[in-house]
Amino acid sequence: MSKTALICGSYAFDSIMVFHDQFKNHILPDKVHMLNVSFLVPTMRKEFGGCGGNIAYNLHLLGANSVPMATVGEDFTPYMNWMESHHMNTTHIKVIEGTYTGQAFITTDMNDNQITAFHPGAMSESHQNQVSNASVADIGIVSPDGRDGMIEHAKQFADSNIAFIFDPGQGMPMFSGEELTAFIKQANYVAVNDYESQMLQEKTNLDLATIASMVDALIITKGAKGSEIHTNGEVINIAPAKTQSTQDPTGCGDAYRAGLLYGLMNDMSWQTTGQLAGLLGAIKVAHLGTQNHQFDLTEIEHLYQQNYGESLF
Repeated sequence: MSKTALICGSYAFDSIMVFHDQFKNHILPDKVHMLNVSFLVPTMRKEFGGCGGNIAYNLHLLGANSVPMATVGEDFTPYMNWMESHHMNTTHIKVIEGTYTGQAFITTDMNDNQITAFHPGAMSESHQNQVSNASVADIGIVSPDGRDGMIEHAKQFADSNIAFIFDPGQGMPMFSGEELTAFIKQANYVAVNDYESQMLQEKTNLDLATIASMVDALIITKGAKGSEIHTNGEVINIAPAKTQSTQDPTGCGDAYRAGLLYGLMNDMSWQTTGQLAGLLGAIKVAHLGTQNHQFDLTEIEHLYQQNYGESLF
């Protein structure tokens, strides 16, 4: 019987705009205390995103049983239609009346500087969902979401003896060092990028070796340099997979986490799991948006052999 992953995390619409100039040419340093600027953005696209949504999408492409759990707003219909058209599980997508789905408004200039405004909307009500509502879960992940929801879902996973990944991501600033330490103690696995690993150490006053000793594995992604997995007192270095092109890094970490879940669900070694996760990130980076790429297991097997000289299955 195949395992099921419960994915607790945000769903959001990403409005991505490009300003065909440089912010520095229009922001006067001596006037930042009375800033009033307008940027013409002739290029714009709206994407389906959110950490939970991206993880669930990639895991679904792998053919795994992924069950996303999130709170969304009354404007979620296009996203829901997208999920249903891909035959994704929507059982635990809860619409909160009178709210918007989380929204990220991102403006990028020609130097790749970004100005982002994020409206959490219904995400702030994620605690209205409970892990126990999805009784079929064998493994889970707590990814960036509403603050109360992240705290409660981690506790619910731990109380139910369901192994889970703690993935604080951009949600880390919401928590104190003591709260982050509590997450680590409850989790079986912690997944962060290189910058987040430094922040986690500073906020908790725990070094990497100590954090790794508190969980079954501490996973640190390093972008184009690959990743490393700290487990059982050793560090497994994962070489990066080759990328066809570098179009958009947004969502690569979420694709990587889907690979982690798939490896854990299928009892793969950490070396294999990390390599698969890195491969998914490499596929994602070659596409604009977080859910515009496609693959199936046959393609994954072929690319895995190309990159690592061995069979995935």
